[in-house]
Amino acid sequence: MTATTTGPETRPQPGQDGNLRRELGYWSLTGVAFGGIIGSGWLFGSFYGAQAAGPAAVISWVIGGAALTLVALVLIELGAGRPEAGGMVRWPLLANGPLAGTLIGWTMLLAVASTMAAQASAIVQYANRYLPGMYEGDALTLRGRSAGAALLLLLVVLNWFGVRLFARLNLLVTTVKILVPLLTIVALLVSSFHPGNVSAGGGFAPYGWAASLTAIASAGIVYAIDGFASPIELSAEAKNPRRDIPRAILTAIGLSVLLHVVLQLTFIFAVPTESLGGGWRGLNFASPFGELALLLNLSWLAAVVYADAVFSPGGSTYVTVAAGSRETYAVAKNEALPRRFSVVSERAGVPRNAMALNFVLSVVILLPSSGWRDLISVVGALALLTYALCSVAAGAFREAAPERLAGWVPGLGWIAPAGFVVASELVHWSAWENLRIALPELLAAVLLFVVLRRRDLDLRAELRTGAWLLGYFVWLLVLSGLGSFGGANLIPAPWDTVAVALCALATYRWGVRSGTAYLRR
Repeated sequence: MTATTTGPETRPQPGQDGNLRRELGYWSLTGVAFGGIIGSGWLFGSFYGAQAAGPAAVISWVIGGAALTLVALVLIELGAGRPEAGGMVRWPLLANGPLAGTLIGWTMLLAVASTMAAQASAIVQYANRYLPGMYEGDALTLRGRSAGAALLLLLVVLNWFGVRLFARLNLLVTTVKILVPLLTIVALLVSSFHPGNVSAGGGFAPYGWAASLTAIASAGIVYAIDGFASPIELSAEAKNPRRDIPRAILTAIGLSVLLHVVLQLTFIFAVPTESLGGGWRGLNFASPFGELALLLNLSWLAAVVYADAVFSPGGSTYVTVAAGSRETYAVAKNEALPRRFSVVSERAGVPRNAMALNFVLSVVILLPSSGWRDLISVVGALALLTYALCSVAAGAFREAAPERLAGWVPGLGWIAPAGFVVASELVHWSAWENLRIALPELLAAVLLFVVLRRRDLDLRAELRTGAWLLGYFVWLLVLSGLGSFGGANLIPAPWDTVAVALCALATYRWGVRSGTAYLRR
């Protein structure tokens, strides 16, 4: 196959979308979105948010929710306009060519596997109360890692037999697991309410306002809300995607942000004031809400929370296994994986080979990790890069292929660049500690792309088309290293954030121009 003179529509489209079954309605899609969001994030996000930013973590949830809503509008426009399994992987390829499609595909592959590993880790950390020896010294033991791998295998098996069974089980699980956070909020606030905690740990923003921005990614806030995109990845299996996907996603985001804000306030007010002698960073909980309940002599609530700590992340991981298999299937359709992973089982209507690959990769990531926090920061940054590239794809489609868009979101002309800027800011706020690992790996992946595709592509043309993406990764890395979010602080706050916004706007326009030229070949 060559791509020197042909446009994206003339390329062979591998995959077996015809074997996928349209069986997901509004309630199923809402359950998928909300079920994907409410997982391990509610169990840990409030604690790590308070530890990172103190009471100002409440602002982190609001900013994170507003930012992801902007991003979600772009994804809704793309997903409702041209439903496709693993659309977030496919759109950058269709709009900006093989380099963008391959890099975002590999990014999503790593993000899905890491998310599955993180969810399994969260379950094991809480289950350690009943099965001691799985989490010791702030790290998973070999026994804990093995238990996490066994759990992931079980969830893969449950997804193995089709989307209808998945949808029914997920809706039931989601209905049940939302009750536990609500019960936790009521029980903790009734038993322990200390409004003075706002100032007891050093004030509302004890670590500065920048900490509330860093917490969005580093404390797992983005990760906690990120599951909203699952209906997009399953859009090819929606009965009426144009009608149901927008409603399902926006409902899920709104309810989940509200729930997490209340959970954050509950944690802040419920912690005994005497525990804040060392500030919010002095708190040390392996299983935050469960240990807080025990500290307040609410043993019955602790039992419920610890039980839900297996049930709730398990339900979220169940969604991740389903949506992630469609993403990996799309990576194979992009020819960034062997074609065997773009096969859909005729009998079950699911991409089983892709699902099996995700399981293997998640176990490989889980085994050397120490726990939940060890995984979620990088996962959040990877997901945000995916969202950024989808915003560029939407802009390119708007210019050169408007038939690919749903026309559902008014103001896409400013929402798409705003989504790109917001996603870029969230990546920058993820902190140098995480980006110094993730971004060089993506740049190194360009070399791998060159090696693998040197015979079937005009690499010079593809590198010109994708030059904006290489520039994007480079300036993100440089500004992170020089900036105030864990970097050298040579560009202090808020000027590093301003610089990111300006560079992001310029890069967005560059990417859209490049994509428009590619689509018009």
